[in-house]
Amino acid sequence: MTKIEPRTLAGFMELLPNEQILFNQIKETIETTYKKYGFLPIDTPIIELSEVLLAKAGGETEKQIYRFQKGDNDLSLRFDLTVPLAKYVAKNYGNLSFPFRRYQIGKVYRGERAQKGRYREFYQCDIDIIGDGELDIINDAEIPSIIYDIFTNLGFEDFTIRINNRKILNGLFEEIGQKEQSEEILRIIDKIEKIGKEAVVEEFEKIGVNSEQINKIIEFIEIEGTTNEKLEKLEKLNIENETYKQGVKELKEVIKNIKIFGVPEKNFKVDLTIARGLDYYTGTVYETFLNEYREIGSVCSGGRYENLAEYYTNKKLPGVGVSIGLTRLFYKLNELNIIKATKRAVAEVLIIPMLENLTEPIKLATKLRKMGINTEIFLNNKKLKAKFKYADKLEIPYVVVIGEDEVKENKVTIKNMKTGEEEKIANDEVEIIKRLEGVNIKID
Repeated sequence: MTKIEPRTLAGFMELLPNEQILFNQIKETIETTYKKYGFLPIDTPIIELSEVLLAKAGGETEKQIYRFQKGDNDLSLRFDLTVPLAKYVAKNYGNLSFPFRRYQIGKVYRGERAQKGRYREFYQCDIDIIGDGELDIINDAEIPSIIYDIFTNLGFEDFTIRINNRKILNGLFEEIGQKEQSEEILRIIDKIEKIGKEAVVEEFEKIGVNSEQINKIIEFIEIEGTTNEKLEKLEKLNIENETYKQGVKELKEVIKNIKIFGVPEKNFKVDLTIARGLDYYTGTVYETFLNEYREIGSVCSGGRYENLAEYYTNKKLPGVGVSIGLTRLFYKLNELNIIKATKRAVAEVLIIPMLENLTEPIKLATKLRKMGINTEIFLNNKKLKAKFKYADKLEIPYVVVIGEDEVKENKVTIKNMKTGEEEKIANDEVEIIKRLEGVNIKID
């Protein structure tokens, strides 16, 4: 029989168990934080009807869709978690309580060119707050407190949540007579950190923005100072456009409440270059950066949108949310040795039976598992040395040996694999757990 080379498609991540343990720990930290703020879990299908999933898609997004035919059905793999959320809220509107706070962590698919750190299958970790008809601006201020909690819980201190409001930018464009090209201008501004000021000016010129208009845009996005100084300068520009003034008002309100939510000022700032190129953002926008690792790019982004489900319902459903691209973030943190996958096992105790009758080892394992201790039994017939080598290689903290002598004496031999200390004690879960220092024990 011809053997097929085992290989994984380019752009799809597979991890070794020690890496997967670390990946899951990060994912669980994010999920735990979301739940702490009262967000409800949902899960949507990976495969959707193309007419539903692609109702709003177009351009580059549609080119990246994995689309296929199965029988009479035209199907597509979801490319983000926001469009499925829109469908979900429209479909289940009558059964939901608003504001609807949901989180979803799941895989999405984009058929873009595979390259280092860019994946075709990747996890997104999303939260959104959806209003019924309206959604108070204070919700926009709560989001940064959640971002702050997540990255603090992940062990980071030096990060900045950059905040802007797209109404300010849109109002500026209306003021200088470039309303029709506002989306294109926003997309160009969004690239300023990647391509630089000169390249941005060149792109403005290519779309017909004149030098006077370019100067006003550049002067605006280069406003410097503290957060309060920037807000003051925005007001002093004396732009009378109503959209602009509403954007400044909203930004001031968000900044005021971010402080009340307890986010330190060193961890957020107003950044007038943050535009978020996606066309559904209409107000507050966020980008989060690890300051010592700017090459990673934004690690958490999102913003406010006015009508989430306009392609599925006539009901107005404004919302605000953010997303963490977990797969790419994990890859980058791992590549830069910011995180290390050192844990090789999930078992905290390995029971090694040295007898044919496994009744006592199984009984003990069952007791320990009921107490919340991750316990593995070595069930294969190997020599004692090989069994200890297995525990040592996986760095399982404790080994409990049960042989014929231990059964006769109603005792077990317990060994701390880190210190090498070994002793024979009573076969009693209370006595055993006294020796299991640092093990997470849950006793009801």
